[in-house]
Amino acid sequence: MYQLEEETAEDWWEVEALYDLCFAPGRTALSSYRLRDGVAKVAPLCLTLRQGGILAAVIRYWPVKVSGNRVLLLGPIAVHPTRQGEGLGGMLMYESLARAERLGWERVLLVGDAPYYSRFGFSKLDDVEMPPPTNPDRVLGLALVPGAWDGVTGSVEKAS
Repeated sequence: MYQLEEETAEDWWEVEALYDLCFAPGRTALSSYRLRDGVAKVAPLCLTLRQGGILAAVIRYWPVKVSGNRVLLLGPIAVHPTRQGEGLGGMLMYESLARAERLGWERVLLVGDAPYYSRFGFSKLDDVEMPPPTNPDRVLGLALVPGAWDGVTGSVEKAS
């Protein structure tokens, strides 16, 4: 049985350790981290998934702006290497996106692999630019409300 909970301050070190385990050294130098620096995460959407008290997977979200429009920046999401392939990442994606929609968010942005994220409805955003050195082919978006990305173009900026 899994326990799905909102991330707490007490979870921080354990969550960061999982990110360190799952991602390459230097992950915090990526452009998406510069957009998060000094900005509070969207706490109700930052979730931990545990089994028997052991952290199995996590997901976080941050606010950003594109042409003055509110946008959710998804990530990082991580599943412990010993738990990959069990559907835990998908469980976190579906649950957190449903929560985001209930909270009134209209659009979600991430930097990732289109073949993986397309199953959740994400597609390439041709007119939205992440800060360099982001590969433009990896900039993906999801409209939680039909047409939410229509006319939303330009550079992704840090939320104030």
